[in-house]
Amino acid sequence: MTDNVRPPVTPEDVAQEDLDAVERQLGRVPRGVVEVAHRCPCGEPDVLRTLPRLPDGTPFPTSFYATCPRLTGAISTLESEGVMREMTDRLQQDADLAERYAAAHDDYLARRAELGKVEEIDGISAGGMPNRVKCLHVLVAHSLAVGPGVNPLGDEALAMLPDWWTVHPCTELMDPAKSPAGQSDPAEEQRS
Repeated sequence: MTDNVRPPVTPEDVAQEDLDAVERQLGRVPRGVVEVAHRCPCGEPDVLRTLPRLPDGTPFPTSFYATCPRLTGAISTLESEGVMREMTDRLQQDADLAERYAAAHDDYLARRAELGKVEEIDGISAGGMPNRVKCLHVLVAHSLAVGPGVNPLGDEALAMLPDWWTVHPCTELMDPAKSPAGQSDPAEEQRS
């Protein structure tokens, strides 16, 4: 196996404060981080770009990884409402949508190839692309990272999401020293 993959980044490559914020978001140390691919309007990282092979050797096809717990919670709500099934049905019936979604798959693969080739995941993007919708988290993260117009179903799902950032940064909720007294997380209240 001959992978041409960049070595794992160091804190000099990604700001330590960003890595710390993501660790609070995920509840674990982030792995294989190449860059903060998108920031939430509150200023915190909400999407990471990751290596196609994690430092422990695991192939990792998810190049764009949503980290903000409010964002991922809102996306999970969409998934539970059957949005993926409806999108997959539309892919089977709408040739233009299917073509644009296939182009999003190609874009995802090309951006991952910039970081190296991993044989085990060659040709496999993420989120069900190019034929179905399997994970809205991946599609939304792709849209946030690369901007509108690249992933039509990621853009569509993103447009369906509520404003997840409006009260205060999610990382304040994860850090008791920074959590505003008496403020609750509206995303948590929605789930109750």
